[in-house]
Amino acid sequence: MYFKKFLSNFNLTFFILVMGVVLIMNIKKITISSMFIAISVLLGHLIYIPFGFAKCFPIQHTINVLSVVILGPFYGIINAFCISCLRNFIGTGSLLAFPGSMIGALICGIIYKYTKNILFTSIGEVLGTGLFGGILAIPVAVLIMGGEAGALTYVIPFTLSSLVGSAIAYIILKSKEFIILNKDLNKGE
Repeated sequence: MYFKKFLSNFNLTFFILVMGVVLIMNIKKITISSMFIAISVLLGHLIYIPFGFAKCFPIQHTINVLSVVILGPFYGIINAFCISCLRNFIGTGSLLAFPGSMIGALICGIIYKYTKNILFTSIGEVLGTGLFGGILAIPVAVLIMGGEAGALTYVIPFTLSSLVGSAIAYIILKSKEFIILNKDLNKGE
């Protein structure tokens, strides 16, 4: 009897806590974040750029940079995680998406937080995803996925893809239309 009462009070307390967190978070940012996640999940495997023998899938990296700049570093990392999860759930991604995209968003977010420079932020995405994510993908490939990988197996393809995606994000963020849109989005904050 006492346990049942405790459980109902716990559920009510948990509900109030969750609602408080949701109210603290900006609904506008949550909406934009959801749209970024949907765009990346739906278009991430459809839009690619042939680059020699490789195919670059730049949408994830474009969304990483856009999320960090528009919404903030926290949202950039959460978006990268959600996109990686959803792409794995529907079968269009692999476990290698986690170290690549999340490390890229983390480095990108740290650089943007301290510099507010879009060029450095884009370079941070390339370094985070290409170099650090590419190196951290090796243990995931070998230990979890059971594959074989050399020292720089994933660095080159991750770098190419993130370079193209970061360049697209940089162009979008520097466009006159985006600057006007960003001013409208930030009204009232």
